[in-house]
Amino acid sequence: MSLRPPRELHAGGRTLVLGERPVLMGIVNASPDSFSDGPVATSLEACVERGAALVAAGAQIVDVGGESARTDRPPVDPGEEIARVAPVVERLAAAGHLVSVDTYKASVAEAAVAAGAAIVNDTSGLRDGAVAELCARTGAALVIMHTPDPPKQQVDHPYEDVVEEVAAFLADRLALALERGVPPEQVLLDPGPDFGKRPAQTVALLRGLERLHDLGRPLLLAVSRKDFLGALTHRAPLDRLGGTLAAVAHGVDAGAHVLRVHDVAATADFLAVRAALSGERELEPGLELPDALRREPE
Repeated sequence: MSLRPPRELHAGGRTLVLGERPVLMGIVNASPDSFSDGPVATSLEACVERGAALVAAGAQIVDVGGESARTDRPPVDPGEEIARVAPVVERLAAAGHLVSVDTYKASVAEAAVAAGAAIVNDTSGLRDGAVAELCARTGAALVIMHTPDPPKQQVDHPYEDVVEEVAAFLADRLALALERGVPPEQVLLDPGPDFGKRPAQTVALLRGLERLHDLGRPLLLAVSRKDFLGALTHRAPLDRLGGTLAAVAHGVDAGAHVLRVHDVAATADFLAVRAALSGERELEPGLELPDALRREPE
């Protein structure tokens, strides 16, 4: 049985009722140097097509990012980041999709929200209060991620109790967002696997993930292709699907509300079968396999 408590998320005039089943957030990297995607096309048309395909595969949210989190690359100029993400956001939002922008820069977030983004996924731990003020003013939802590190940096942190320290950080940042005028119903919390954490620290955090429900807001879990999976499996990012699905299963058991993943179709299939076997999904009467799917086409 899932520990996922029912929550609501208000995002740009929409209300997502969370808790019955995990919501999938698909990833569109509009940056040419993503650590996890390898060489992929980042043209406007390619990114829009990728976003639409993620929705068709089962994503309810499309997260568009224009700067890699890689620490061996310098920050992207805000103007360049806006040029990468705003047109993609505009096209996807115009098609009716619920779009998030992955940025920690207030100017980029503002341009993306103006283009139609309904969620700002701030991966800096809300270092800039202007991002919260933007969400308060526009009604965009705000993802607050735990990280003790400045953007584009990796520092070793000797946590005494990583779960409690992450919970305290998120509680503090949540309080800041509320002070800046963001209603609690607009906030998602992300424990930040790998951000400011070595692989063993991330594993310890995820083992205690359910503790974060005490903060009263829905949890976003971003474990797809992360470094801790590579450390456990000795596989490069594109070969970490098996590890990702294992981490997703753990996150679902711990009550994660939103799952941010690259491989939406595989994750959706995994969750569908898992829900059927656990009894969480009602089966259609007379469930049968269509003849066309019995074997591969010749």
